[in-house]
Amino acid sequence: MNRIPAESLKSLKPRRICLIKPSALGDVVQSVPLLPVLKQCYPDAEISWVINKSFANLLQDHPLIDELLIFDRHGSWRSWGRLLKQLRSRQFDLVIDLQGLLRTGVMTLATGAKTRVGLETAREGSHFTTNCTIPDSSREIPAHARNWRLAEVLGCQEADRKTLLKVHETETQWARETLSSLSGPVLTISPGAQWVTKRWPVEKYAEVARRAVREHQFGICIVGGPNEVELCRPLERQIRQQIPHVNLVNVAGRTTLKQLTAILQETDLMLCNDSGPMHLAAGVGTPVVGIFLCTDSIRSGPPGDQHRLVSTSVACRASYKKQCPCEGDAHLACLRELEVERVWSAFQSCLNHNQILPSDAA
Repeated sequence: MNRIPAESLKSLKPRRICLIKPSALGDVVQSVPLLPVLKQCYPDAEISWVINKSFANLLQDHPLIDELLIFDRHGSWRSWGRLLKQLRSRQFDLVIDLQGLLRTGVMTLATGAKTRVGLETAREGSHFTTNCTIPDSSREIPAHARNWRLAEVLGCQEADRKTLLKVHETETQWARETLSSLSGPVLTISPGAQWVTKRWPVEKYAEVARRAVREHQFGICIVGGPNEVELCRPLERQIRQQIPHVNLVNVAGRTTLKQLTAILQETDLMLCNDSGPMHLAAGVGTPVVGIFLCTDSIRSGPPGDQHRLVSTSVACRASYKKQCPCEGDAHLACLRELEVERVWSAFQSCLNHNQILPSDAA
């Protein structure tokens, strides 16, 4: 296969572009800033995005996306074949695989596009399906910077990295009504994460919430996906036990991604694990206090000095293991080692840096 130098992408004049980034939520959010770049470099091109069915709601009606091609990870072979036929029929000129897995490599190859771009992080053989690799895009590069290497190659590194997400007035109004019972600043807490090794204990979240309410009169909003409802319930229960008259709403399992986005836009501060909601909050401009256990805050955290990212200090930190590799007393030692005091200190620092509280209350 003849390789195409990345620098030649500047001179392309594609009519149709396909961006392949089906998942996960945080990765999708961090890819959205590339849309204005592609429009700036290729103003006459139509842009399609291959997106996982569970995340499609987030990108619906996006002003810079002409078409969403839905990938159903749990769908039938027939649905998979239908997607591949769609990809072939669109006659894309330029395909960008930001996922770099076997399934996205198959999608990339199915397009038959003349120019097929990938990152150095490509694995499972997906690099064989591309003919152009973005340089300096290895796994050692922070995810947000890795994606932005494409903008740099296209000569658009000075473009605004704004995460443009379309939220309708109905979602905004719903979020405001949902939060209307909360007085004072709003702290949204997302205690979930896809991996157990990313989840800081619920009782520690409850203690930070208690201090936020007692010392700064925060109202509390708890969010989570449908599979995190049973994790969010004990958090609500513990907060209410400690502060019976707390202003609190729990919308876990009851929001679309657009509604979650609207909630986060109305939020003053987000407290969460390394997760998709963390990147969604950062993307809409909400300051984040992020907790990092098995992942690295530099490689996986959001950019910007408005956030405070707290990491464990155990020897196996940032191992990126979905299950704890340690046994005995060392099993999930990171959950014990990362104490409330360190997270509370980061919380206070985030409050002060972003001037969230009135000067006489800080």
